[in-house]
Amino acid sequence: MTLNKFNLPDVGEGLTEAEIVSWKVKPGDAVAINDVLCEIETAKSLVELPSPFAGTVTELLVPEGVTIDVGTAIISVSDDVAGDPSPADVRAPEAPAQPLYGRLPASDDGTTDSAPATDSALAGGPLVGSGPKADAVKRRPRKAAPASAITANAPEVEPVQPHSAAEVTQAAGPATSPADAVDNRPTFGGTITGLVNRVLAKPPVRKIARDLGIDLADVVATGSRGEVTREDLVSYQAQRDAELDKADGFWGKAGKPQDQRIERIPVKGVRKATAKAMVDSAFAAPHVSIFVDVDASRTMEFVKRLKASRDFEGIKVSPLLILAKAVIWAAARNPSVNATWVDDADGTDGAEIQVKHYMNLGIAAATPRGLMVPNIKNAQDLSLKELALALNNLAVTARAGKTKPAEMQGGTLTITNIGALGIDTGTPIINPGEVAIVAFGTIKQKPWVLDGEVIPRWITTLGGSFDHRVVDGDLSARFMADVAAILEEPALLLD
Repeated sequence: MTLNKFNLPDVGEGLTEAEIVSWKVKPGDAVAINDVLCEIETAKSLVELPSPFAGTVTELLVPEGVTIDVGTAIISVSDDVAGDPSPADVRAPEAPAQPLYGRLPASDDGTTDSAPATDSALAGGPLVGSGPKADAVKRRPRKAAPASAITANAPEVEPVQPHSAAEVTQAAGPATSPADAVDNRPTFGGTITGLVNRVLAKPPVRKIARDLGIDLADVVATGSRGEVTREDLVSYQAQRDAELDKADGFWGKAGKPQDQRIERIPVKGVRKATAKAMVDSAFAAPHVSIFVDVDASRTMEFVKRLKASRDFEGIKVSPLLILAKAVIWAAARNPSVNATWVDDADGTDGAEIQVKHYMNLGIAAATPRGLMVPNIKNAQDLSLKELALALNNLAVTARAGKTKPAEMQGGTLTITNIGALGIDTGTPIINPGEVAIVAFGTIKQKPWVLDGEVIPRWITTLGGSFDHRVVDGDLSARFMADVAAILEEPALLLD
């Protein structure tokens, strides 16, 4: 019997440490190659680590919640497989032995390509976290009422707004009979060869789960055929709401020692990386901020027409989509806002400005794990519909904590949608490596002077911060004016 120790790998992002968030196995468990061993949190995202060995887990060498350096042994696995595999453990034939952890291929612009890898790119083996999630669905045996489905359209959800269980129920609409078909087709998981079963759920239930950022694998299924039902989503959302609403038990009791009334939260992972990046940006790049009020009434009308359009049926559409398109359009007219300032570019203390002729549009997203800024690669090449789909996917993935490190690299310009929280505007800090960021305030009706008359209009305020080494006052003003022009008249996008 051979004992194999698995060391924490560099997951392809040049990181030096990670935290063990949760173990998916325990001593005595039999594992196959590519079974998920644990989840780790790096400074960029949450990543699943698949096993490079087949055998029996003998020892977990690092407890949950501990941050360790790359190269530290985290688990030992013997090559002695305990017991016969059950039907549920049957997997596809193993691939020939090869290095398990590879790197994503670099694109021409130096960023990491998050598109599906080609055969040549996978020559080094599957990528970290790209395999199927082992035993993702844990169902408890229970006899339940007939499974329900939803026939009405799912609610429209702003990326960062929480939803209550009551809202889920109201949005779900009337239920149908359990005789309706359930989508239980097998699918392929990432780059791992073999079939895995999907979570059973009807399409309307999947739609609501996507909009609310709920991973169906996390929901206990109680349907008569083992499917996730509307009631399961309501129960899950209610539990999530309860976890968020802890105000009643927040305040410590008077009379206790002061140090017992102070909660200490370690700064690590994403929040630690974000804090360092924001400090570096704030003190390295001289920020200048400008603001502009915008009559977005025609944008609101345009969004309403898109929602009613057959081409956008089933796609979440919001004013953020028009702003994203406006930023791309305005950056093409003012290229220096889509750039990077590089110190010591040639090794002789000489600085240079690198203007990017592509747009990796970052969208700042508030998640339970902190601020994350995934970006949409080559956003300038996307149609309005494709951009809407990309924004939907980005928001759902970020809320679910499934954003991959590669999706947060190589951004060129960022939007922060603070209006989703009811905030009028702000002075955002530029994302490191960029020279501009646009804050999108809430859109609400205000009195507005139009053709000499005061009438109610849909008004928003844009705030922009710029690196004054690259973007001077004139350029920043022209860029913001161009963005505002699109929000005031979206038809300009057709020019």
